[in-house]
Amino acid sequence: MRTILVTGAAGFIGANLTTELLKRGCKVIGVDNLNDYYDVSLKEYRLQQLSAIESGSWTFVKGDISDKAFVDELFARYEPSVVVNLAAQAGVRYSIVNPNAYIESNIIGFYNILEACRHSYDNGKSGVEHLVYASSSSVYGNNQKVPYSVEDKVDNPISLYAATKKSNELLAHAYSKLYNIPATGLRFFTVYGPAGRPDMAYFGFTNKLLKGEKIQIFNYGNCKRDFTYVDDIVEGIIRVMEKAPAKAVGEDGLPLPPYKVYNIGNSNPENLLDFVDILQQELVRARILPPDYDFEAHKELVAMQPGDVPITYADTTALEKDFGFKPTTPLREGLRKFAEWYKEYYQ
Repeated sequence: MRTILVTGAAGFIGANLTTELLKRGCKVIGVDNLNDYYDVSLKEYRLQQLSAIESGSWTFVKGDISDKAFVDELFARYEPSVVVNLAAQAGVRYSIVNPNAYIESNIIGFYNILEACRHSYDNGKSGVEHLVYASSSSVYGNNQKVPYSVEDKVDNPISLYAATKKSNELLAHAYSKLYNIPATGLRFFTVYGPAGRPDMAYFGFTNKLLKGEKIQIFNYGNCKRDFTYVDDIVEGIIRVMEKAPAKAVGEDGLPLPPYKVYNIGNSNPENLLDFVDILQQELVRARILPPDYDFEAHKELVAMQPGDVPITYADTTALEKDFGFKPTTPLREGLRKFAEWYKEYYQ
């Protein structure tokens, strides 16, 4: 079995990806620093779920990718063939108040991963066959053209989070060119699902409604998001993992960078008010909230937040062409699964 290193393995996407890899009989080394950006018990729950999977081979290592010595030792010990870097400080709004966390994890941490991939070829070793890393739809900023295509110019980030993700793409391209490291960046679009991140709207709204608090709907409801169910994200990652960009030599005799970037999104933007309406219905259906809950009294339409964008919309043409895959899970189906999980986990 090839060894697959998944950073951010206790995170939302990381845990779901690891679950599927283990079910397919893979050997997975999972890394996470278990920071307290959100409730650590949720990360521990995900790790418990992973430990219960009987197929595959699972090893968890607690550590921080911003610690270069830790990363170097990790690569030396396990010699991964495939690296999936999902460890990152997430969230647009948090980057406004705590930028240091983003520089540490998303810039320094990613640099450490790239350096470890580079040196994995030392002394004639076969090294890392493919580096897959998380980018974000946030790199598109206030792009006026929709749907967002990977061919679009993304040089004007409107949040530090977006800037760090674009930096990841630039750094990966440079390392891919200089050291012939096959690398693929994935721009995720508003990922949601069971056991997700509590700072995401669907999760935060549920928590607030259950407490009888008001939920704030930004831009007075005039926002659209390309909500993408986590299982679709995982399927996309696995398909990409299995097909690294081909190595080739250019006319100058130097390597052409084996480098790709893809969007993974549902390609079906939903209006936030419609999204909230579906969420409400599913929370009632799951008996999290009573049928007579006064939703209107608990909604507040407010102005746009700094760093936010009015719409996200993925053009997945490249993903479909190269991998024959396109996310398809309807929003209602995904929110229903979330509501059922929430009921079981919390109530």
